[in-house]
Amino acid sequence: MSRDAAPARGARTHRTTAGSRWRGWLRHHRAMCLDSARRLLVHPLGSLMTMLAIAIALVLPAGLWLTLDSARLLDAELEQSATLTLYLEHGIGEDEARRLEATVAAEAGVAGTRLVTAAEGMAEFQQALGLSDALHRLDENPLPASIVVRPRDPSPEVVRAQAERLGELAGIDEVRLDLAWLERLRHLAALGQRVILALGVLFGLGVLLVVGNTIRLAVENRRQEIEVVTLIGATHAFVRRPFLYSGAWFGLGGGLLACGLLVLGRDWLSAPVTALAASYGANFRLPALGMEGSAILLACSTLLGWLGAWITVSRHLAGIRPR
Repeated sequence: MSRDAAPARGARTHRTTAGSRWRGWLRHHRAMCLDSARRLLVHPLGSLMTMLAIAIALVLPAGLWLTLDSARLLDAELEQSATLTLYLEHGIGEDEARRLEATVAAEAGVAGTRLVTAAEGMAEFQQALGLSDALHRLDENPLPASIVVRPRDPSPEVVRAQAERLGELAGIDEVRLDLAWLERLRHLAALGQRVILALGVLFGLGVLLVVGNTIRLAVENRRQEIEVVTLIGATHAFVRRPFLYSGAWFGLGGGLLACGLLVLGRDWLSAPVTALAASYGANFRLPALGMEGSAILLACSTLLGWLGAWITVSRHLAGIRPR
């Protein structure tokens, strides 16, 4: 052998850097995401039926949530209309009543006041009952003057304390406060929240079952492929990844269909609901889902699809052993 001959070199060890591992991990995620979407498009009818089942399970709790949200807005409007009526002692003149109104307006927690004189009260009473002929025969006006107080904080506890404090003022004969309707509305709102929460949990479990059953069939169809890649050393996370993306795609598609169904339902019911509210002299419109509500619905549906796929695949991978 010649002295100038190059010495033989042995095998070299190639070190994988953290950056290359991170890029490979991202590439595999992107490939699995696109591959799972392609597999859904291969069977469009079956995928659409699964997404439609998810959408139907999401429409009812989402619609009830919108209804409760509109009821909450109505509750806020009713709270703003909560008032106290202070009936003055009989025989107080108009000048004294106006001075008493100024005293009440200066009290803490009072947002506004309105004086209703005895004559104005009689006119409103006549107009409401249509008894002008009979009331004109009275020798004197039996109605006292009153002060309508609009509290700054309309919560029932604060209004009750304010009514007791104003009732102690000199010249106030009686304080009339009726918050029973407001408390009933709040109890109904609390009941509605619990009902919607219970329905949301039940229909969320329904979404998990729908996605889980679909992913279970996909796992069984690819059982031999899973056994082969497991035999050559693939981890459960590697095997689970495409099915998780499939579940997320199913959830996202179901959420989009649910948003579409809610928009169509609102457009379909908007005209009769508006006409019914107008017949009662009210201005009410069905609430829209909006960008924030749509984002929340899509996030929840995608998360439920991903979670249903994760539970199903994890349970089946535990029973798959390479032969």
